[in-house]
Amino acid sequence: MNFYSLNKIAPNVSFKDAVIKGLATDKGLYFPKKIKPLVKGFFNNLSYFSNEEIAFEVIKQFVAGEIPEADLKEIIRETLSFDFPVVPIEENISTLELFHGPTMAFKDVGARFMARCLGYFNKQENTTKVTVLVATSGDTGGAVASGFLGVKGVDVVILYPSGKVSDVQEKQLTTLGQNITALEVNGTFDDCQAMVKKAFLDTDLIANKNLTSANSINVARWLPQMFYFFFAYKQLKNKKKELVFSIPSGNFGNICAGMMAQKLGLPVKQFIASTNVNDIVPNYLETGIYTPKPSKQTISNAMDVGDPSNFVRILEIYKNDDAELKKHLTSYSFTDDETREAMKSIKDNSNYIADPHGAVGYLGLKKYLATNNAQGIFLETAHPVKFLDVVEPVINETIEFPPQINGVIDKEKVSIPISTYEELKQFLLNS
Repeated sequence: MNFYSLNKIAPNVSFKDAVIKGLATDKGLYFPKKIKPLVKGFFNNLSYFSNEEIAFEVIKQFVAGEIPEADLKEIIRETLSFDFPVVPIEENISTLELFHGPTMAFKDVGARFMARCLGYFNKQENTTKVTVLVATSGDTGGAVASGFLGVKGVDVVILYPSGKVSDVQEKQLTTLGQNITALEVNGTFDDCQAMVKKAFLDTDLIANKNLTSANSINVARWLPQMFYFFFAYKQLKNKKKELVFSIPSGNFGNICAGMMAQKLGLPVKQFIASTNVNDIVPNYLETGIYTPKPSKQTISNAMDVGDPSNFVRILEIYKNDDAELKKHLTSYSFTDDETREAMKSIKDNSNYIADPHGAVGYLGLKKYLATNNAQGIFLETAHPVKFLDVVEPVINETIEFPPQINGVIDKEKVSIPISTYEELKQFLLNS
């Protein structure tokens, strides 16, 4: 399988090179040259397959020739060491819980898969040390830190916006030590992401450092997110009724992976991109004009993205045909007040505690189902314990810490404050 740059200037590369490079030399995101649908029999018999067997069938065409099947199966086994339950909420609405991994966020899957792929490539080639450079708006940092902790030949540098991630999220990315370093940026997530992108194009850095990214711009972080949608479909009681997914959307990697799953043959009627007030994509679908904006801070902080990186991949999936895109994608935005009200309503009516991101996904699904007949699943992307300052006042309850959080919450935060790209560059060159 070859991958090409969406800017169409850089040469095609293998899966291995796409993982190690992260971003193409022409600044483009990598995209697979082919997407071959899976055979009908696979979907008819999905209920009989384990999650590991499903994941192997889904991902193998994208990794073919790069990692032997036995090693790929072991990588998948280690990646998927937790559950992905679908939980009924109300009639025609369920949630897919993606927070049962080590950092209690959906990004555990992509981070663990990528870390193990990179570890495999390093072991085979005995290459020079790789520096994983990643920006986080909340959950990516902790997932990447956990996924790469102790991986030989890999240093991890995480940029996060000071004061704009939750206390739990901050502890998860600043307390592990070893090969993990946290840089606390005086700015927004967009500032962090801009610094990371600039670093990948800096010839001085590239000459001295083997840089790669662990954001969802990296194919090994992005593609495994397809697994969730297959796991959800496997658990459906009624596979004949049309299925809709509502995805809380920030950088749009998750929903883009869902659309890839659809391209592989997964029978999904519609995807709903549910956003907070960072409403770039809802506006695009309404006006046809894509206008990035400075991100606004909200209670669903992992979605505070003003220029979603993966939307260009979504456009590529539908060949930049707006009419075709709108057949498969609906998008709504919601305020913090609406999000809080949804959290309260879900708790009062279903006795279920949703985090702010899941609540936004629920709102999008409710809005869509008001005028469409389907069964819907919204993604609950992080455990509510990660957002105690938001969730507890709304539901008027105390949430107990799960073991994953107890392990880090009392540890001492260690971070390095920076404000400019030059500070980042000097840190990387000197480290």
